[in-house]
Amino acid sequence: MTARPTLLLPVAPVEKTASVHSWRALTAQVGREIAEPLSAALERVIALTTTGRIDREGLRALRVEIEQARRVGMVSQQLSRLASKHLRQSHERLNLAHTLQSVLAYRAREVAKRGVNVRQVTRPIEVLVDPSLLFTLLNAVLDWAVESGRANIDFRVDLKSRPTQGRVSCNFQHHPATAEQPGVPAAAALDSLNWHLIVQAADSMELNLQRDMDGEQVMLTLEFPRTVDDAAEEAVNIQQTASSATPSGNSKPLAGRQLLVIADGRELRAQVRSAVADMGLTVDCVYSVDEAVDFCRGGLPHAIVFEAALHCDELEQLADDIRSELPAFSFIEIVEEGSRSFEVSGFDGMNHARVARAGLRQALPSALVFELSKSF
Repeated sequence: MTARPTLLLPVAPVEKTASVHSWRALTAQVGREIAEPLSAALERVIALTTTGRIDREGLRALRVEIEQARRVGMVSQQLSRLASKHLRQSHERLNLAHTLQSVLAYRAREVAKRGVNVRQVTRPIEVLVDPSLLFTLLNAVLDWAVESGRANIDFRVDLKSRPTQGRVSCNFQHHPATAEQPGVPAAAALDSLNWHLIVQAADSMELNLQRDMDGEQVMLTLEFPRTVDDAAEEAVNIQQTASSATPSGNSKPLAGRQLLVIADGRELRAQVRSAVADMGLTVDCVYSVDEAVDFCRGGLPHAIVFEAALHCDELEQLADDIRSELPAFSFIEIVEEGSRSFEVSGFDGMNHARVARAGLRQALPSALVFELSKSF
């Protein structure tokens, strides 16, 4: 029998996320974590309407508060999806080290802006997991460590013996409880929504999860029972189970990933949103390449879709800058006319994929899955 996730703490253990009591507590926590940044944002908006002025620092703070509230909403949606009894998983053979490196590379700008230094030591270990869930889990671990830790976060991918299992660990020094939440025990202060997302994702993937604290030092460990070295026969059973699973509306092939749309027309932006509505993507829209450049300074999306009419030297420069960090980064151009509904990047010398607007609803989801599969 596959071991279920365990949570070992030097204090009272966190309740299982799926219990009725914990879901009630979680709902209250969602309300608090959304209300706090939105209340601060509302105060800034009221001040703006009163004075008619807002400085650059105030505008930056307003954006941070709105982004924080949106992030809570996104985590809440992911928790709801993972708690579904009909969640469909498609287990694939993935390299843990490569996947972690990809996640850290995409988040590098955002993490660096927060003054956090991420270090990693990895070795190539392959496991059988659902790619979307692994992506969600690793991003949640990074978010949790960044919000909870100090300047340095250490990741490690290695192999546990007896039994042989791939393992991901994350270590950091926790902020003192007195500075963050006076009167709240350090362990309880770590139980953010991102922590609940980690617990729920690990439970859905049937991983072994452990969290330890030694003073202010925190260590999280994830163990993968379906490590390829010992799972040859199990892989066949997993694939058969996945292929016979009942389809579910909770199956989101790109859940948690962020898409940036560069389009001047409101109708086209709406068409893109509609085409990817069932994929679990977070969609941000800008009107121009200049706005896209500014957006990417704060953190990179996982793919950029752009209107052909906006294709220019500045866009090519943006692509060159991003690909200097992430060579496999995906750009998809929407053209008004085309003989094919979807042309992959590299076709006829193109360095980006191309989708015809007439077939947007059918072709764009396939294009995103195909192009993003090169990165993860």
